[in-house]
Amino acid sequence: MTVTIFSDTKCKLGEGPLWHPERQQLFWFDILAKRLMTRTGDEEAFWQFDEHVSAAGWIDHNRLLIASETRLFSFNLATKAQQTVVALEANDPRTRSNDGRADPWGGFWIGTMGKQAEAGLGGIYRYYQGTLRPLYAAISISNAICFSPDHKYAYFADTAAQTILRQPLSRDDGWPEGDPELWLDLTAEDRYPDGSVVDTEGCVLNAQWGSSRIARYAPDGRFLSAIDFPTSQISCPAFGGDRMQSLFATSATVGLNDREAHAGQSFVCDTPYTGQQEHRVIL
Repeated sequence: MTVTIFSDTKCKLGEGPLWHPERQQLFWFDILAKRLMTRTGDEEAFWQFDEHVSAAGWIDHNRLLIASETRLFSFNLATKAQQTVVALEANDPRTRSNDGRADPWGGFWIGTMGKQAEAGLGGIYRYYQGTLRPLYAAISISNAICFSPDHKYAYFADTAAQTILRQPLSRDDGWPEGDPELWLDLTAEDRYPDGSVVDTEGCVLNAQWGSSRIARYAPDGRFLSAIDFPTSQISCPAFGGDRMQSLFATSATVGLNDREAHAGQSFVCDTPYTGQQEHRVIL
């Protein structure tokens, strides 16, 4: 599989790529620059915010649900109108949002972390039917939130712990049932799981921070293959394109001090895998 540059704009911390199924358009964030970015054809654009923004889901053709360091809010791409949906750790200036994704029931899972990646300062929450509820606490770097195509499981990671957990879900409303189980332990390989997506075969594609790759794992956690990228800090994948077989990936320059020419750029490659369409957020 050949990886090419989708956007040569260098993000300090590229994250949260989202393929909008109605617009057939990719959005992503530069968390540290406080920007939402997009590209259509040869045209690139961005929206500037006054606080860190990191992840999104789609509400309708023009509106996204965006996670920031203090709230979840709806954002109209056409008018730039913002409307707060719910506060998110708004009283803790030490934290910000990080990884997040809409679930199959119209909810939205969002993780937080310390702005300096302080140990245990973050958590993971679920917004559903007008309410934000905490799911997991004492997480250092929340990541890898994604859902199996049969709706049986959610996956999530604490990057600092080098593990991905799998959480059984209620088929009725998507709330966790029982405790999460250890699904993938990367400590022996010394790899750091970042963002993830699940394809239609139920395989997890995980960006591994510092490893220049996105690795694909079978539903039982077996390593299957990896796609190599020309920079080390690959942060999050997203499937998109007209057949949902294009794999996009964000990356970051933070901490590299200009050592890598392609750091911070966003990439794309055609794959034989088919991604799930991103679920719609229901407010």
